[in-house]
Amino acid sequence: MSLDPAPLPFLLPRRAAGLVPVLPLVALPALLALPLTHDGAGPADVVSGLVVVYCVIRLLRERRRPLSPTAAVVLGLPVVGLALAAMGASSPEAGFTGLCRYLQVFVLVPAAVLILVRDRTDFRVLAWSFVGLALWQGAVGVHQYVTGTGASYQGEEVRAVGTFGAHDVMGMATAVSLGLVCAVGIALGRAAVWQRLTATGCAVTLLLPLALSFSRGAWIATALTCAVQLVLTGLRRTLKVALAVAAAGVVLTGGFGIGTAQLQERIDSIARVGDAPDQSVVDRYTLWASAGGMWREQPLTGVGLKGFPEYRDGHATLALSSGSEIAGAGTDYRKQALLSPHNMYLLVLSEQGLIGLLALVGGWLALLVGGGRRLLRLRGYGRGGEGACGDGPEPGREPGPVREPALDCGLVACGLLLWLLTDFVYGDIGGPSTMLIALSLGLAAWWALAGGERRDAVPRGAVPERVEGVAAR
Repeated sequence: MSLDPAPLPFLLPRRAAGLVPVLPLVALPALLALPLTHDGAGPADVVSGLVVVYCVIRLLRERRRPLSPTAAVVLGLPVVGLALAAMGASSPEAGFTGLCRYLQVFVLVPAAVLILVRDRTDFRVLAWSFVGLALWQGAVGVHQYVTGTGASYQGEEVRAVGTFGAHDVMGMATAVSLGLVCAVGIALGRAAVWQRLTATGCAVTLLLPLALSFSRGAWIATALTCAVQLVLTGLRRTLKVALAVAAAGVVLTGGFGIGTAQLQERIDSIARVGDAPDQSVVDRYTLWASAGGMWREQPLTGVGLKGFPEYRDGHATLALSSGSEIAGAGTDYRKQALLSPHNMYLLVLSEQGLIGLLALVGGWLALLVGGGRRLLRLRGYGRGGEGACGDGPEPGREPGPVREPALDCGLVACGLLLWLLTDFVYGDIGGPSTMLIALSLGLAAWWALAGGERRDAVPRGAVPERVEGVAAR
């Protein structure tokens, strides 16, 4: 007896069957919850390749166009710089591996999100998976701090790193930050009351593990992003939330003394980066200068993919240390080589030159402008009465005030992209958490490219239909 996949929707409840296409994407954050025992490609990286193959099979079976012309251009821009940089790599192996990695993160996985996320429901499911991963990693990180089993920080094994380990101290900070941005976007939107209350609780809960990550770059990016999200929803709400967050911070650090000395020292170090920087900041400045030297040698095409480690010492000063020290969280003490400038823009500039940087950043800015304009127009429709967009009344109820159901999606998508663009000043891609960057870019692309505000507009009293994304048109 052969099994035909067609009857699957009839075997599952209608609502659950409708989520089947987005489940492969949800599996990627779920796999990042597993403990990692080695460096290199993890389960999420392998499954991401299978997700791309799944998308191709779906497109062939359904005989539809994968992407709109606009989406193809925006997502395809990085390919130009990547191809040139791959040809200029020091070895064919370095060029091939670097090309595959960049295509995975910035082209293929975001395109898969565009194809598989069909409407706002799918979008929210994927956003909640970010929140779920953040809560799990945050819980592990808080446990590490309390029990002294985290990564080494100032001689104590108290740094929260989650399941990512001491060799990837930014992994948990990235997961928690992106989950926090998603939770704030959902809480500030116009979703169901229970979703907003749950998201608010999750956002408040995630503040503690984010603080215990001791990641200054993640703090800055998250604070800026959440502030922008709040401002977009109104000044009065912004002031109320700011006061609540300040009060919670006073209670946690002053009343309970959670991480008081270490957090205070880490916060103070942000203001001392120019006057009395610590060794990590000195290393970062030195690596930035080294990347700039590489770019000046090859301004248009860079030194080639995966070329930064090879050319680093030739442009670095004696201030650069031999590597960062890592220990704790199940890892023995060792030196970890500094193989990137910890700045995504400088990494691209040094390895891909101006051509690669303009192509990559140009696509990101196109998504930011397109998504921001759509979000602002959506808020304008919500205030405009007849032109407002909403989900319509619930069955059996009289038509009531029009709501803005997609506002949470817009806040999440624009928030994720803004967080990435800010964090890229202090970090770059690397490690398993890079998969979250790819998914975030896909969600931002879906919001910016899936259609204008007219696709979200629903007349009063009408039952909304599923809003198809770029791939369905």
